[in-house]
Amino acid sequence: MHVVATAGHVDHGKSTLVKALTGMEPDRLGEERRRGLTIDLGFVWTDVAGQTFAFVDVPGHQRFVPTMLAGTGPVTAVLFVVAADEGWQAQSSEHLAALDAFGVRHGVLAVTKADRADPRPVLVEASERLAASSLGRVPAVAVSAHTGAGIDALRAELATLGRELPAADTEADVRLWVDRAFTVHGAGTVVTGTLGAGRLRVGDELVFGRDGRRCGVRGLQSLGRACDTVEAVARVAVNLRGLDHRDIGRGDALLTPDAWRYTREVDVRLRGDKAEDVNRELTVHLGAAAVPCRVRPLATDLARLSLSAELPLRAGDRGLLRDPGQHRVPAGIEVLDPRPPGLRRRGAARARAEELAHDDPAAGYVRRHGVVAVAELRALGWEVPGSRVGRWAVADGLLDRLVGRVRDLVAERRDRDPLAPGLSVESLRRELDVPDDLLAAVLPATGLVVRDGVVVDPRRPSALPDSVERAVRVVQQRLEQDPFTAPEAHDLAELGLGPKQLAAAERAGRLVRIADGVVLGPDALETAVRVLATLPEPFTVSQVRRALGTTRRVAVPLLERLDAEGRTRRAPDGTRTLRRPDR
Repeated sequence: MHVVATAGHVDHGKSTLVKALTGMEPDRLGEERRRGLTIDLGFVWTDVAGQTFAFVDVPGHQRFVPTMLAGTGPVTAVLFVVAADEGWQAQSSEHLAALDAFGVRHGVLAVTKADRADPRPVLVEASERLAASSLGRVPAVAVSAHTGAGIDALRAELATLGRELPAADTEADVRLWVDRAFTVHGAGTVVTGTLGAGRLRVGDELVFGRDGRRCGVRGLQSLGRACDTVEAVARVAVNLRGLDHRDIGRGDALLTPDAWRYTREVDVRLRGDKAEDVNRELTVHLGAAAVPCRVRPLATDLARLSLSAELPLRAGDRGLLRDPGQHRVPAGIEVLDPRPPGLRRRGAARARAEELAHDDPAAGYVRRHGVVAVAELRALGWEVPGSRVGRWAVADGLLDRLVGRVRDLVAERRDRDPLAPGLSVESLRRELDVPDDLLAAVLPATGLVVRDGVVVDPRRPSALPDSVERAVRVVQQRLEQDPFTAPEAHDLAELGLGPKQLAAAERAGRLVRIADGVVLGPDALETAVRVLATLPEPFTVSQVRRALGTTRRVAVPLLERLDAEGRTRRAPDGTRTLRRPDR
């Protein structure tokens, strides 16, 4: 389907023309039909050369320009109408300025009422005016809805237009700008809009509003027919579950969950008047939304817009600024940064203009934050501008800085508390304020290792404080004389060797703890295995105790340690055998 908006001055025959093309009446309100004046948006459709065209018929009167913009904003093609008997008029200019500001590049010019006056002068003038806009040179046809002259030629040009329109991205995230909201008896809330990208299905869940309210798609219609799925581009009516029609109105949006971000400030590029020449209080039109805004110039063609209400915007979105008091469109806009930094210091606006002029806004955003989720960048309309680690975009140079910072923090911990095993991963993550998976990616480059949730430097032997070193040497000297006569708890306490000191000594490879308060020399386990190899199997705890010349206080935890390391095997009766390579 192709969705085409009409445009042109009031009473130039837009509604009459689309009725002639489609056989459908676009003016749905009784007041419109009584007055012969389009007040609200109308929707009609037809098939042309195997292609479906849906027309958004907009009002031409000056008072209804905001309504016209709501219908035109979400579409990419226009049927521009100028009457042969009146020629180019004021709203012709304002509508063309709006189309130019929106950046509409596809269309057809129809000079209507060709049966009332010679259309050739108007065709020439209107074509030249359109050529100076974003539309450029477009096909032009003289028509008369009254006599039918030119209607077939217009259909042929529409068919060509349809073949030239760019294909929509049906896999894109949905952002359906609402242009009507009402209730249907027995069905509930229904909204309509132009689906410019993506796909809607019955049963989908959508998000409405800044508060993230969820609503379900109860039913879909397109061109008056019920559908299970509607793909862009299309006019669509959505029957919603979980949303009251009184809570939603023109300019609101239905969104793919978690795929969009609302914003109240945006940095934009202007196309039209210079930023310093536009009024500071204007209305910004984006999609079907119209929101008052304050304009802060940054440079000749750059400005910061502060919106009176939050909108779901992405970089690359196009809209326009309108001055309601002067009835003109001073500039079109392109969103450059939907999450710009604050401008609080003197000279901040000038610096921001320099940044936007010479830097990729996405790269600047990542640089400001250091680490940004890739999903967040995409929700703001950006691709990953530089380095990526898993699901994170990382500022240039940050990984190298993190490697150095991790090494420094572990060394500082070691210097501050030599008895500490190292720096815990959780403490390191809090200190660096980075995600766990990013820290996990950084650690291998540091040369450090993680043992039991603690980051240590394996290249640096653990040096013990002098007092602990002296006490450990005393214990080692005693164990050299009698390897399995472990010091008693009070002996260790007198030497100043508590749990923390003993743990440090074990990490340094100076002692082995086989139980709380029970320590042996670093070679005790190997020595024990050699002794046990001389015993007849299976052997008991008592036999082990006698062979090692020790007590049950040592023998029992020693055997349990050997069991845990797979060096011995314990039988149900409590006896043990050595595990040998050949059995």
